[in-house]
Amino acid sequence: MKKTYHLCLSAGEEIMFRDLEDYHRGFNCFALALYKTGTTGLAEAFMSTHVHKLIQTASPDDFMHVFRHSYSKYFNHKYQRMGRLGEKVHFTMEVVGFNHMVAAASYVLRNPVHHGISPVPYAYHHSSANAVFRKEMGKLPHSDLLSPKSYYRYIGKGAVYPDTYKMNSSGVFLRESVLDIPQMENLFLTPRYFNYCMTRKSSEEWELEQEKDCNGCQPFNLRNIERSVSQSDLEKMLRFESGKADYRQMSDIELCTGIDAMVRERFCKVSVYHLSLQEKKIIAEEFHRRWHIGELRVRRCLLF
Repeated sequence: MKKTYHLCLSAGEEIMFRDLEDYHRGFNCFALALYKTGTTGLAEAFMSTHVHKLIQTASPDDFMHVFRHSYSKYFNHKYQRMGRLGEKVHFTMEVVGFNHMVAAASYVLRNPVHHGISPVPYAYHHSSANAVFRKEMGKLPHSDLLSPKSYYRYIGKGAVYPDTYKMNSSGVFLRESVLDIPQMENLFLTPRYFNYCMTRKSSEEWELEQEKDCNGCQPFNLRNIERSVSQSDLEKMLRFESGKADYRQMSDIELCTGIDAMVRERFCKVSVYHLSLQEKKIIAEEFHRRWHIGELRVRRCLLF
């Protein structure tokens, strides 16, 4: 029997999605894993170092195995890397009850806000926030869909998918063709309530609402959706939630794309995984000098 779960796969300080192609391939692997395992996808958010998923499945472990195996294979081939991508054991939390589900979906979709990447969930393009209530929220219809004959370029020749999956010209499946968006819209009932949940601040009141479900489960909050979060990290997330972030700074995807271009053009290497320590230091110093990127962020993107 299917149950609802929140899953999170993290790579710690390693970047899992370095450029736009990686984000698109990551979602495509997610979509294919849903179909292969008979899983229903509800909401997701792909971040540079981790990915959150809200799904309904009989076996969350089987689903995650299929997803991470296919994406790791792609990632390791592209960057000529070896080994497991991401933590050994992914995080799983069962979701039980109406208020629990609303909170779980809301925290997943608000993840980019909590990490200071975007001021509102709708400004982030690697989650399903913009797939819910598209018409009512004034989202423009999609155009330039690819012919199914071209899908293999972005998912591989042997991939199996249903006829209902549609792909745009960027080579990524449309989220509303993959996820159970009607179920999400029935959960939130109205666009107004959905928008309220997307902009609502974390609070004890929200946790008390979840206790009404009497499910014996932990309430969803920043501490348990982001494992091993420290007090300082929690305080930072709450500041970001209040809009106190510099959204003009270079994003991880922009930073990694710039670094990877320099790796290929200046050092003639396939990827950062093949750089020497001295080469990494040269790149880090240049990015810090030219774009004032913090040392910790550059080192993370350079894997040292």
